[in-house]
Amino acid sequence: MAGDTERIEKDIAQAREELAKTLDQLAVKGNPQRLAGEAKTKAMAVVQKPAVKYGAAGVGALVVAVIVKIFR
Repeated sequence: MAGDTERIEKDIAQAREELAKTLDQLAVKGNPQRLAGEAKTKAMAVVQKPAVKYGAAGVGALVVAVIVKIFR
């Protein structure tokens, strides 16, 4: 009976350690500053691509031309 109690206590301690590790990993993954930093890095990488950069410039120029034509 004492062996069972010790085994159960050992299992509980191990489960507690595993849960603590899991919670630590979730805290790192769910950190809003880290998530925002990653999103910013990905967005900047997409925006820096020539196709996106020049496409956005073209769309901007088109919008300006349409606005100028409307208000003339």
